[in-house]
Amino acid sequence: MASIKDIFHPRSHSDGDFFMAMRRILGFKPKDITIYEEAFTHRSMNEKDKKGIPQNYERLEFLGDAMLGSVIAAHLFNEVPDGDEGYLTKMRSKVVSREHLNELGRDLNLISFLKTSIPLTQFGGNIHGNVFEALIGAIYLDRGFKYCEKFIHKRVIQPYVDIERLEGKVISYKSLFIEWCQKNKTSFKFDTFEDTGADEVKHFGVRLLLSGETVARARATSKKKAEERAAKRAYYKFQQEIDTENA
Repeated sequence: MASIKDIFHPRSHSDGDFFMAMRRILGFKPKDITIYEEAFTHRSMNEKDKKGIPQNYERLEFLGDAMLGSVIAAHLFNEVPDGDEGYLTKMRSKVVSREHLNELGRDLNLISFLKTSIPLTQFGGNIHGNVFEALIGAIYLDRGFKYCEKFIHKRVIQPYVDIERLEGKVISYKSLFIEWCQKNKTSFKFDTFEDTGADEVKHFGVRLLLSGETVARARATSKKKAEERAAKRAYYKFQQEIDTENA
């Protein structure tokens, strides 16, 4: 049975196990392990350096997001020489979508290294992608752009970036459904409401109405997620019509 310490503070960053785990994930030795410690520290720990600057993954997440976007952009630029700006932007968005980043973080089980005073069960799915971006930011600060680029190629581009598959990947079912409704001049409405029920975490429910008729329902921990899920269900309900018009 997990102890209270395991739930709230699953691993000490000072032990050798963390260094070895980072070496395994990265494929090279970290030079400054403290940068990676920061990448896996949640703001709830309230850690600060000697100057009083907060030490958590949020700034590294910002940096990692920029590094990831630039490397993916360069890869697509080279791989698709006939792709225009709109096409390349759309393809990059598919690679660095929040859903995909969360998947990458989960695959590496990065949350198991997180230092936090909040139970892991209370985090939403985005924590996986946030820490993944922070890790990339840490690599850039520790070893520079070349190592950062090499890691992204190994962990993101080689196993996941398939141009043909990405071309058919939907980024947002909500946007796709709304665009279809607008093309057909059909009225739609996302009727969202709080639907927590017996759940400890707040949930929202949504009804998607098409010409006043409910065509899909969904619930999630945020309004945005609930609307996206409802739109996805509606998309599959009208997939033949939508795909025919978009062909």
